[in-house]
Amino acid sequence: MARQTRGRWLHVHTFLVPAVAAMAVAAAVGAVATWQLQTSGTAERLRAVSAVSEKVAWASGNRGAVLRTDDGGDGWTLLPVPGAESLDFRDIEATSDRTAYVLSIGSGDKSRIYKTTDAGKTWVLQFTNPDPKAFYDAIAFWDERNGIAVGDPVDGRFTILRTADAGKTWTPTPEAGRPRALPGDGMFAASGTCLVVQGAANAWIGTGGAAQARVLRTTDRGTTWAEASTPIVAGTSSAGIFSIAFSDALHGIIVGGDYRKEREPSANVALTSDGGRTWAAAGGVTLRSFRSGVVFVPGSRGREIIAVGPAGTDRSLDGGRAWSPLGDVGFHAVSVDKSGRSVWAVGEQGRVGRLFDR
Repeated sequence: MARQTRGRWLHVHTFLVPAVAAMAVAAAVGAVATWQLQTSGTAERLRAVSAVSEKVAWASGNRGAVLRTDDGGDGWTLLPVPGAESLDFRDIEATSDRTAYVLSIGSGDKSRIYKTTDAGKTWVLQFTNPDPKAFYDAIAFWDERNGIAVGDPVDGRFTILRTADAGKTWTPTPEAGRPRALPGDGMFAASGTCLVVQGAANAWIGTGGAAQARVLRTTDRGTTWAEASTPIVAGTSSAGIFSIAFSDALHGIIVGGDYRKEREPSANVALTSDGGRTWAAAGGVTLRSFRSGVVFVPGSRGREIIAVGPAGTDRSLDGGRAWSPLGDVGFHAVSVDKSGRSVWAVGEQGRVGRLFDR
């Protein structure tokens, strides 16, 4: 349905963004860290980004948009996916500089997974959702062969797919082990990061749209799940957890809020130090406004965190207990490469930014 509830974010709504010119300047923290905007070559809304290295990053979004850079963002190449021109690619996951998966959202056969192994020159359709009631939201990979895709509830339980052969086959997990849904429950397909994986078998999902925003967690690649309540604002179809990140098996963060109040502060950030079993606000701290994407920066020992949203960016250097503004340019999604040296973010009208001088 065409409304921005749960994963069914099919966009009669468009995020409001500051009226900023396409120039490579944003406010900095201590006049050091700065967003530099790059020329993406598209005006489509971008909803997902996957950083591979200081040179290579991938991005995806509306109307079949898939982009890749191999020169640090000096140039971005549009990569057409045959037959997918009308699809909304809300998640992209790169497992190498040449291999990536894109997931499109929508009811029934609009939810698909495509894969490339030649840097986007050719694509293989790996999965087309056969269930008209199902709606997939996000995809993630533990390694080059093992991955997971998650979707909104069908008949009271969330939908979970797994692959153990690099996507050649995608198989639903046993129904009895899938997480149960609350009334109105679902996920927000806002940035491809309502799902995150860690280690060899851990995964977490952030939920929204119900009376309570929860984190669902698994330690066996999605066979069984446990749940935890969180202090993130909830109670309406537009509120809940939009993004989740972990720096290791124990320490994680969730961000979100209410997208209909995207410029207002709320109970929009919480932390865990026990693997997601419990979540708490950090001393009552809130981010400046709604946030749809968050990442830990590798190499910072869980201390540096970047959180983005349509009304700006915030940065923490102490594990999420204190935050500083990092400009008001709007982004929907953020990604950092494994070295921790390259942070990219994407947003409206083909906006791509890279964080420099950190």
